[in-house]
Amino acid sequence: MAVAVDIKLKRANKVYHDGETVSGLVVIQGRDTIQHQGISLALEGTVTLQLSSKSVGVFEAFYNSAKPVQLVSSSVEVAKPGKLPSGRTEIPFQFCLRASGSSKVLYETYHGVYVNIQYTLRCEMKRSLLNKDVHKTCEFIVHTPAQPEPTLDTIVKFAITPASLQKLKVKSSLPNFLIKGCLNTTNCEVTRPLCGELLVEHCDLPLKSIDVQLVRVETCGCAEGYARDATEIQNLQIAEGDVCRGVAIPIHMVFPRLFTCPTLQTTNFKIEFEVNIVIILQDDHLITENFPLKLSRHLV
Repeated sequence: MAVAVDIKLKRANKVYHDGETVSGLVVIQGRDTIQHQGISLALEGTVTLQLSSKSVGVFEAFYNSAKPVQLVSSSVEVAKPGKLPSGRTEIPFQFCLRASGSSKVLYETYHGVYVNIQYTLRCEMKRSLLNKDVHKTCEFIVHTPAQPEPTLDTIVKFAITPASLQKLKVKSSLPNFLIKGCLNTTNCEVTRPLCGELLVEHCDLPLKSIDVQLVRVETCGCAEGYARDATEIQNLQIAEGDVCRGVAIPIHMVFPRLFTCPTLQTTNFKIEFEVNIVIILQDDHLITENFPLKLSRHLV
């Protein structure tokens, strides 16, 4: 006897804020009468931390202290043990979204590599011993409250030359080049694109590609130490081949949902973001300019 359980939220975009009511329907469908031992619904919000493989063994104490951080936890019994008629049954529910964990605050939903912040609804229908329990999980999105307006946007200008590259040991091996450009700001609102332009004044070697790379920098740890890891979120190619000199190339990057969030710093973890301008020359020389970003969200 097939039984299908689903969770339907009233908001199509599944986006909620601290203090709002999360409401919807538990939908149960079956061809025959359904015997059950009770139906429960739980709301959970947790921060999951883990170390990268290169840090394993370095911070042994981290594994004892890096338990999931509970942000919110609530449960309710939506139906007592009994029977449900054949066909479709809809059971309404609602939760007040309030921080109830040790953090006393809700963080924005974020899917990272070493830090994950997730909010889920989990429905469980208990069955008799002869039938398996039925489970259904539904994730919803939390946006953090309005944050203070960032400082006045200022255009960030840059000029990349062999002399400006700090991490390069042998600069004499590089050809002569001058690449100018600007970003509209490094204090970014996550719902607005990062814009700017780049201009190749001159370069002795032909160019192969120009990319804009968005990077997340996740820091996890405890009192014994911290592990900081940078991973790529997305790579946007803005030019291919040997571009015309003196022609402005526009930069327009949209911040991806779920994989970015407002810059966050807590006791046990940090979530920060950077953008790299990457120029690849014909001989595969890689030229990179890095810009730290501060992301925020302004709620209306």
